[in-house]
Amino acid sequence: MPEGRGHCACSITSLTLLVSLTRVTLDILQKLDPPQPAHWRHHLLVLYKKGVYLSHTGGKMLFWVLGLLILCGFLWTRKGKLKIEDITDKYIFITGCDSGFGNLAARTFDKKGFHVIAACLTESGSTALKAETSERLRTVLLDVTDPENVKRTAQWVKNQVGEKGLWGLINNAGVPGVLAPTDWLTLEDYREPIEVNLFGLISVTLNMLPLVKKAQGRVINVSSVGGRLAIVGGGYTPSKYAVEGFNDSLRRDMKAFGVHVSCIEPGLFKTNLADPVKVIEKKLAIWEQLSPDIKQQYGEGYIEKSLDKLKGNKSYVNMDLSPVVECMDHALTSLFPKTHYAAGKDAKIFWIPLSHMPAALQDFLLLKQKAELANPKAV
Repeated sequence: MPEGRGHCACSITSLTLLVSLTRVTLDILQKLDPPQPAHWRHHLLVLYKKGVYLSHTGGKMLFWVLGLLILCGFLWTRKGKLKIEDITDKYIFITGCDSGFGNLAARTFDKKGFHVIAACLTESGSTALKAETSERLRTVLLDVTDPENVKRTAQWVKNQVGEKGLWGLINNAGVPGVLAPTDWLTLEDYREPIEVNLFGLISVTLNMLPLVKKAQGRVINVSSVGGRLAIVGGGYTPSKYAVEGFNDSLRRDMKAFGVHVSCIEPGLFKTNLADPVKVIEKKLAIWEQLSPDIKQQYGEGYIEKSLDKLKGNKSYVNMDLSPVVECMDHALTSLFPKTHYAAGKDAKIFWIPLSHMPAALQDFLLLKQKAELANPKAV
């Protein structure tokens, strides 16, 4: 027999054996496991088909949901980058420009081409700022706690801006006041930060608001993480909590006029406002006036222990002030400004998230930053 035919015959024989073996195996399996009634097979088939269908449609739906989320994220990011045009014909008014955030903001926005009107508390602050900026920038001396001074300044600004109105109002002026335990303080210790940080801000806003409405511009209120968490005793925290409330009500009231209102919440920054030497000096001055009972409760070394705790928290302090000014810039120039801005890594990573946590967790973490009292039971 030729070689090709031999291979063909072997293949046919093998195939015949395989078919026979399959039939025998099926007969054995049927005897061991009799077939289920037809209706059971029907139900199983229906369930199987439904499962395949649901799996298929579920996969498609998940795909579309993921696609939609990615698209929304892209559009949201893109939306935040859209900017206004013609900033060179827009006027902005900034308070607290002697130093810190206000001073950097005035210099930055002057370089960008805005018509900056910078309010300074001191003549020396005004002179120094004018020496570092263009002839376009104007300065004015302003004490935000003096109602007549605020009114005169608003009239002067009105004459400066004319029919264009005021595109941006940045309420930045602020003071820390005395930062000390509550039972060390008097009502007068609370008065200064509340007068400057709250009533001064409200006074400037109310007087400048007609100019901002005319331009359908922006109001930017500089608050603090201290407006979200009571980190230390004194008038600073209550004033900033109140600023947050004023900001929110103003934002809703101004929406119908096309005025955007934003709130910036800086973390801990190295500025004259938070100079640790001045903070300790004020604490020491108050300590000298305390009653013997309170001194016994806190202990003679309490301020030194507080200073040691403060030194241990230096990693929280932001040395670069530009993140706050970047928030101001976005609030001023974005077509879609945010309602709230957290400025500084500590604000974004720690303080703002902590403000949403349960009070028990807030107390636990914040109390760990406080110095231990010598004898709190000595009352």
